[in-house]
Amino acid sequence: MNERQEQDVEGTVRQQAGSLREAIARRAAFVREPHPEGVSKPPLQLLLGELRSLYRGRRKEPQVQPALHPMPVMLLPGFGAHPKRMKPMADALKAAGHEPHEWGLGFNFGPSQHNFSFLMRRVASIAREHKAPVALIGWSLGGLFAREIARREPQMVAKVITMGSPFSGDMRANNAWRAYQVVTGHAVDKPPIECDFAEKPPVPTIALWSPRDGVVAPRAACGWPGERDRAIALRCTHLDFASGASVISEVLRQLDIED
Repeated sequence: MNERQEQDVEGTVRQQAGSLREAIARRAAFVREPHPEGVSKPPLQLLLGELRSLYRGRRKEPQVQPALHPMPVMLLPGFGAHPKRMKPMADALKAAGHEPHEWGLGFNFGPSQHNFSFLMRRVASIAREHKAPVALIGWSLGGLFAREIARREPQMVAKVITMGSPFSGDMRANNAWRAYQVVTGHAVDKPPIECDFAEKPPVPTIALWSPRDGVVAPRAACGWPGERDRAIALRCTHLDFASGASVISEVLRQLDIED
């Protein structure tokens, strides 16, 4: 290696080290950011309830009836979650006669231009494969992806069902926004894609929410008239939205409704 090459390598290493220090400093600032005054979030006892829900024994099986309107469905997991967390829902959808599809991105570590473009292409591909629009079922952050996809390309989407998704009001009305910012490296209200999560997509849009949600404030997940078509209250934890029997039964019921 000659002197010029050594200088180039040293320059690259310094640049990478500087970028790493900047990323660490930005995330440290996110951790120190205070919760905004006047913005509600679920109380501590409900958040602890989320932890207890991880250690429950055998869960109830949902009652599955043949679907009145079988359709292709794509499941979008919540922040930090893998599609396997939604497998019980996928199995129930298939048993009912629907055609469930994973979102194809593995763990959900937040939006980027790349993964959002991938999702747009994937929904279009599923719609072409089945010659029918796709129902999007999104848990928490996955529901925000679903709403934005439907807002941009409504002809590809049959309906949107969100489950504990914080689409309404302040994006910090939850107990997860600091963790989100540390992982993604961007402010929760400044995602790296152009979006408007509160704007109702021009397709049937159903919001499932729970007063027992320990992660997302109920009002943020319920929304206001004009931000969704229907809001359905369930008594479950935030984590139960992925695979709880009562949630799965309600999702199946909502898919059967002709809007």
